[in-house]
Amino acid sequence: MTTLAAPLPRLAAVTRPIDDVVDLLEARGTDGFVWLRDGAGLVTAGVAARVPVEAVEAALASIETDDPLGWSGTGPIAVGALPFDRAAHGELVIPSVVLGRLADGRCWVTEVGDRPARLHVSEDPTTPSSWTVTARTNAAAWHAMVDAALGAIDRGEVTKVVLAREVVVETDVAPSVTGVLAHLRAHQPDCFLYQADGLVGATPELLVRRAGARVESCPFAGTVPAGDGAAARLRASAKDAWEHRLVVDDVVRALDPVCETLAVPAEPSLTSLASVVHLATPVDGMLREPAPSALTLARALHPTAAVAGTPRDRALRLLTDLEPVPRGRYAGPVGWVDARGDGEWAVALRGAQLDGCRAVLHAGAGIVRGSQPDAEWAETQAKLEPMLGALIRP
Repeated sequence: MTTLAAPLPRLAAVTRPIDDVVDLLEARGTDGFVWLRDGAGLVTAGVAARVPVEAVEAALASIETDDPLGWSGTGPIAVGALPFDRAAHGELVIPSVVLGRLADGRCWVTEVGDRPARLHVSEDPTTPSSWTVTARTNAAAWHAMVDAALGAIDRGEVTKVVLAREVVVETDVAPSVTGVLAHLRAHQPDCFLYQADGLVGATPELLVRRAGARVESCPFAGTVPAGDGAAARLRASAKDAWEHRLVVDDVVRALDPVCETLAVPAEPSLTSLASVVHLATPVDGMLREPAPSALTLARALHPTAAVAGTPRDRALRLLTDLEPVPRGRYAGPVGWVDARGDGEWAVALRGAQLDGCRAVLHAGAGIVRGSQPDAEWAETQAKLEPMLGALIRP
């Protein structure tokens, strides 16, 4: 394994088609990356190199590649999750083995370097029997945070700010990562299932996808807990519609300069998940030449108004002042990019950073004029449910 501080050592990548894989999740490497949705995606094992995010595209281009397939995701790729804080150090992994499947069932394997890692992780039988759950931000502190944000909005300093709170789960034994992933896959089927260096989750929000010249994004904002009448309440909420519009406009501003065409529906759609209902707007465009890579697009979009606020810089300063602990990689970009520039990146939501017997979870809510602290607290509770359910199973 190499960390890139100087030019990347000479590496070669070989990609070949393979027969269908029964279950990609079961084939992942012990510390590998996972990226799955609706049975398609990829899993990895081993590390050929760790590369600073700024050097990823050059590193991938330097790898001698034998890839007769030319599909999105074949050949050498870089994978991982980046910090929420754009100024923080971020790096991605070039895996030594990638196993992938397209939506139509075609599968492949890519090997990088001369020491291919071993895919397939054995089941970890450990199951916690006791848990301690601590809300690092209690209800009173949350009310104070929301009131401070509303004050900034009233003064015209920001239009929206997204506040997050932290919950820590401690267990008597380390939970099985395979078990957590399998539970999330079963209960969050319409989400991107991800694992990157201990960050595990199932997020619904596509930050950006690039396939050739085509680019897609699907911003989420405006949320209510699931239940009877939830969809109707969300449709009727002027506050949520306004919050959502701010996010869509933010994404369009970032993509429009690099697109020949950009299609944006006039009205959002509803996305219903196990614990929440979201407003979502799919954005679809064709990129100008030379088309920026999926990684470049993800870094330009992040952080959107869905996870930071607007205006972005003012909102970021405010949430940094109000939130008691840094976010780490929560709400940062998670995904992959290949040497052609194709790739998929999502927003790292509904997850946890796992470290042995300790799991750190976050959930956030967008604060705009008209937000109510109790309603925003209930929204964060609903967003925490999927990961809590995956960790706490007596």
